[in-house]
Amino acid sequence: MPTNKRWPLERVLFALAGTVTLLSALLAATVSNWFLLLTAFVGVNQWLYVLVGNCPASIVLRRACHLRSAIYQQPEHAAPGREEVTV
Repeated sequence: MPTNKRWPLERVLFALAGTVTLLSALLAATVSNWFLLLTAFVGVNQWLYVLVGNCPASIVLRRACHLRSAIYQQPEHAAPGREEVTV
């Protein structure tokens, strides 16, 4: 059983993307079809994270919540506590 109770970055991103997608689908069904653009934005950000290893939400979550990726490792030449973010 793992002793670390914190979720990795990918799990938080997946939960955030699912929540925003469900919310935008609900808003599109009840308010306006324009909320489907929010769903498209979530999809683009997910592909950006898959292809590049970063997306706007991952950068914010790394800095604000100090989350670490379970897939992408921190570069060895980076100073401890500071992650390099390439854009």
